[in-house]
Amino acid sequence: MASARSEQSKKMPTAIKLLIAGGFGVGKTTMVGAVSEIRPLRTEEVLTNRSIGVDDLSGVEAKSTTTVAMDFGRISIGDDFVLYLFGTPGQERFWFVWDELARGALGAVVLADTRRLADCFPSVDYFERRGTPFIVAVNCFDGAPRYKLDEVKMALNLSSEIPVLLCDARRRESGKEVLITLVQHAYGRRPVAKV
Repeated sequence: MASARSEQSKKMPTAIKLLIAGGFGVGKTTMVGAVSEIRPLRTEEVLTNRSIGVDDLSGVEAKSTTTVAMDFGRISIGDDFVLYLFGTPGQERFWFVWDELARGALGAVVLADTRRLADCFPSVDYFERRGTPFIVAVNCFDGAPRYKLDEVKMALNLSSEIPVLLCDARRRESGKEVLITLVQHAYGRRPVAKV
């Protein structure tokens, strides 16, 4: 009898959906893979000659694959929460997937690359239009120009309450810091329930 009660009192963890967005080749797949506790689901295809003139490889010339639908990963936080991570495709021709991926998301990380900062404008615009809480994480690529975070915020014309931080998408700890910042920002923007 006590065993049955204990099983009934176990609750399902709260699911939290987060998006990792940004331009082509900015590190979305890398970040999801670095922080996920499971082997991430990836929908990558090899770049072929057909993408010449379609995909801008400047700054990411060594890139050989591209995400065509999404990346998916998971992080469990104790028994209470499960973060589901969805990496969006970066190229414009795959943006039609974004509406489905964004449905029900608590918030989004917009990854930025200082070598191609303008590539994150569509992500910023998308989440601003939807009213989705987001932060900007500047992925520190080797050899990329370094700027002060205030300079990045000004260049992207972000409001003062949008957090901007540096990250290394390859490092688990860095990715976790980004996700913690996003969750804190998103929960801080939620309306307070009136009793």
